[in-house]
Amino acid sequence: MEAVKAGEPESFQEVSGAVSIRKVSRSYEEDTGRRVEALKEVELEIESGSFVSFIGPSGCGKTTLMRLIAGLDECASGEITLDGERIQGPHYERGYVFQQANLFPWMTIRENIAAGLKARKVYQENRRKPDEFISMVGLDGFGNAYPHQVSGGMAQRASLARALINQPKVLMLDEPLGALDAFTRMNLQDELLRLWRLHGTTMILVTHDVDEAVYLSDRIVIMSARPGQIKEIIEVEMEHPRDRGSSEFVFLRSRILETLHFAGSSASLEYYL
Repeated sequence: MEAVKAGEPESFQEVSGAVSIRKVSRSYEEDTGRRVEALKEVELEIESGSFVSFIGPSGCGKTTLMRLIAGLDECASGEITLDGERIQGPHYERGYVFQQANLFPWMTIRENIAAGLKARKVYQENRRKPDEFISMVGLDGFGNAYPHQVSGGMAQRASLARALINQPKVLMLDEPLGALDAFTRMNLQDELLRLWRLHGTTMILVTHDVDEAVYLSDRIVIMSARPGQIKEIIEVEMEHPRDRGSSEFVFLRSRILETLHFAGSSASLEYYL
């Protein structure tokens, strides 16, 4: 794990948790009354401090599974635990970053980052933390700006800081870079890796970007079409930083695309040449 650098929050303790997903199923009813099976008996162990990506066709249940881990939804059957304790409802130990930044528009960047501390009633003893986390994600000088005054990439940096300031054991990333341009996306991918190595937080990413999954992850979980099940788990053994043009990277990308039958049903997936 990297040592704390200048400008990093010295008070941040390394925390991470192990997630266990046991025979989890989830279905729901559409407006038409049709019953849809989103997930079927999904089983997976996510090790503490690991970086795991979920990838698969649209509608395969990736986001549904993330919401279940976050406690924003309930399993129809099976259970999900964090460090052996069953997940029942949202908790600050499980941070969530959405595709859109979802910052409160009436609050400044600093106020947005501090919101979780205030909700937990621990702000007074942690008054310096928001400024530390502003520096940590490279937003020095923008603490008093409002969300509409910063770029999309800067807003996502603020979202990351808002999630991390609560020192979650698990940080869930639901396509957080999908709406950004390619250059900003790659910069923030490196930022995610830096924060992960620094704090050791368990990272769970949902993405449609094959290159992103290969670039970031320890393991890539490939989901089948609905009802979502785990089709294959790929261990990524390349050292960081990873070269997107290396033969090993290209081979792994091709293997994933082949598994997903990219030319057919999974054409919504992304990759970069």
